Amino acid sequence: MRYTKSGITTTKNTPKDAEIISHKLMIRSGMVKKLASGLYTWMPLGLKVLKKIENIIREEMNRADALEILMPAVQPSELWKESGRWDKYGPELLRITDRHEREFCFGPTHEEIITDIARKDINSYKQLPIIYYQIQTKFRDEIRPRFGVMRAREFLMKDAYSFHENEECLNKTYKIMFEAYKNCFNKIGFEYKVVNADNGQIGGSESHEFHVIADNGEDELIFSDSSDYAINAELFTRPPKEGDACPDGSGKVKIKRGIEVGHIFKLGKNYSEAMNASISNKENKNIKMTMGCYGIGVSRIAAAAIEQSNDEKGIIWPKSIAPYLITIISIGYTKNDIVKNYTDSLYEELENNNIEVLLDDRDISPGNMFSDSELIGIPYSVIIGKQFIENNNFEFKDRKFDKTSTINENNNTEKPTKEALKSILKLING
Repeated sequence: MRYTKSGITTTKNTPKDAEIISHKLMIRSGMVKKLASGLYTWMPLGLKVLKKIENIIREEMNRADALEILMPAVQPSELWKESGRWDKYGPELLRITDRHEREFCFGPTHEEIITDIARKDINSYKQLPIIYYQIQTKFRDEIRPRFGVMRAREFLMKDAYSFHENEECLNKTYKIMFEAYKNCFNKIGFEYKVVNADNGQIGGSESHEFHVIADNGEDELIFSDSSDYAINAELFTRPPKEGDACPDGSGKVKIKRGIEVGHIFKLGKNYSEAMNASISNKENKNIKMTMGCYGIGVSRIAAAAIEQSNDEKGIIWPKSIAPYLITIISIGYTKNDIVKNYTDSLYEELENNNIEVLLDDRDISPGNMFSDSELIGIPYSVIIGKQFIENNNFEFKDRKFDKTSTINENNNTEKPTKEALKSILKLING
């Protein structure tokens, strides 16, 4: 993609309501634009990041044999009244009345809809276990939307639901989804913790939260320095302090802040009993299905990645979800034919090697090119300029480690040599 065609619009101005670094940098880099309180438009740069996150999640869900569907965002009140949540959920539920005075809501979650689907389509234990998932826009009418897309009213979420004959069957699927979530966050490259958590308004018997470690995280996490023990501090009446003996006896307590990006639940029979979702078991008896629920905040992951990895210059994207892998900063591109021809040729070669590349073809100062590249957070940069003409070499820069390498072109200034391309690909692949 050429910068002049990319739709990227950066700004030096920080909005007054931006309290945390991810909100500031997402606005400044042109990833999102605010429409109203808690409502954001995802611009081309930000949408590329969202799609990368979606792809990682979708790959792991499919690997877990989950079936992708897409349910309506607007849901009839009858199902929510049937489950008992129409009044219980509270003012976060955006209620809508259509022209016939029928009540609906804009779904904050989809337990009722999926249970209705299951009770109509599943009638035997032989059809179980089964997992459905979707990636879809949700709406929760937050009393105080803040932190940009971190706590927006409208957001993108992956929600999955599983159905089982019994608790034993649920436990097996729960473990599969637990590992699938870990795979998602490992592929993205997060430092994260899995903690025991409260079930909240979803309900159920057991749940785990997946938290990205970040200074601006809303949750305080209590964990052991020598075991897998980890728990949300809100579950303690009197949380332990850093350095105390760990509650599980494994070592000392460590405390960090986290951003919740995933939450999995053992729902049990809460919804199947309320909505009469039954099957015939092996003994040909009618029983209520046991359920599991598994959510990931897709749009929140983008903000969490920025919170975990940034510096005074801007974003530092993990390679896995970066909008582009490499940017070419071509100094003199619009004024020097040698630089332009070589740059164009290198750009084409990188694209032919399936490298997502952004070519800065703007007629602006080198300083602005560098600052925009660092703000946007693209992992690698190729810098072509005066030294290329004088010494037949160009620079390759690693954004994360602030490391610069020189690549020699062996007196060739017409098109990239195989050696130069090999050097770039080797540096990209580590």
